[in-house]
Amino acid sequence: MGALPNHINILLKFVQNLNKTGFLIKLTWERSQNYMNLESIAKLSGVSRSTVSRVINDSPNVSSAAREKVLSVIQQVDFQPNIAARSLAAGKTQVIGLVIPTHITRLFSDPFFPLLIQGISSSCNASDFSVMLWLSEPEHERRMIRKILYNGIIDGVIISSSVINDPLVNALKERDLPFVMVGEPIDKENTNFVDVDNQSGALRAVLHLARIGYKKIATITCALNTAVGISRLAGYEEALHQANLKFDSKLVMEGDFSQESGYILTKRLLVQKPDAIFVASDPMAQGCYRALHEAGLTIGKDIAIVGFDDLPFSPHMSPPLTTVRQPIINMGQMAVEILINSIQDANRPVRQLYLPTELIVRSSCGLS
Repeated sequence: MGALPNHINILLKFVQNLNKTGFLIKLTWERSQNYMNLESIAKLSGVSRSTVSRVINDSPNVSSAAREKVLSVIQQVDFQPNIAARSLAAGKTQVIGLVIPTHITRLFSDPFFPLLIQGISSSCNASDFSVMLWLSEPEHERRMIRKILYNGIIDGVIISSSVINDPLVNALKERDLPFVMVGEPIDKENTNFVDVDNQSGALRAVLHLARIGYKKIATITCALNTAVGISRLAGYEEALHQANLKFDSKLVMEGDFSQESGYILTKRLLVQKPDAIFVASDPMAQGCYRALHEAGLTIGKDIAIVGFDDLPFSPHMSPPLTTVRQPIINMGQMAVEILINSIQDANRPVRQLYLPTELIVRSSCGLS
């Protein structure tokens, strides 16, 4: 069996770490186990259960002798205090919920998410926070998440790739739980978020094609029930306007971020004979490449392609993909920073952060 792609290894390592720490789904069940654990520590230490609880929560109302006994037993048996139970006493769990409203197949097939998770996980580790991951596409999963929001298990939530009018966002606002969105929401009033300027990134990509000399530029958009899809389409339209090129709705196809949609929609676009295509995500560009190769077209000569993401595979495509780079790992890190600041200071002003993009020119656009 061949080596797994790097983004799969990143994701598997993250899930393994979740399982080691016991933060994946099982926290509510573990709440019932913690009482017996505290009782066991109390019996071994020769103190009361309440004394053990005070030691675990670093209360000053414990004698030095009792504290030493309890800590010694905890070390000997390698006791790991349950996070949900400690939150009852401390009021904080040091746990962040990460909600990705997508199916698990996309989580493993799209390298965007492992990179985002890497940034979130590394920043949480540095701040002594842990992460609970939910994939929330099915409605029963969303109902489960809403229940957990009210169980005191998490201190705050990061939501990535949310669709417009996602009921989960409304539930978070009603719960008054700190949250940050990765991706600018349509209704951004009083909402923390971190994103790149998708419209200007798309504008730069399409203007690049126009300045090279391409006249019939098509686009495969991201899903248009997402803010990112709407923003990148707006950038495409603005670029055509600035370049004095006519907008043609027949040259616009709505994708869903997947390779398969890029493949199918490129085949449809070829009927219109475009000389360039702006593909609004690099996984869709992979599918676009496959359709063009099957059609016998030489990318960079017969037709130009520009993507958006600059994922690890993008420079290794044949030919290497010109694309708009977004700092995905940094987006995850900044989302954690914003969220932890909100958790620690409920009166902190809303923070809305745009990170810069960069056009990475490679040979798929016809330039070396």
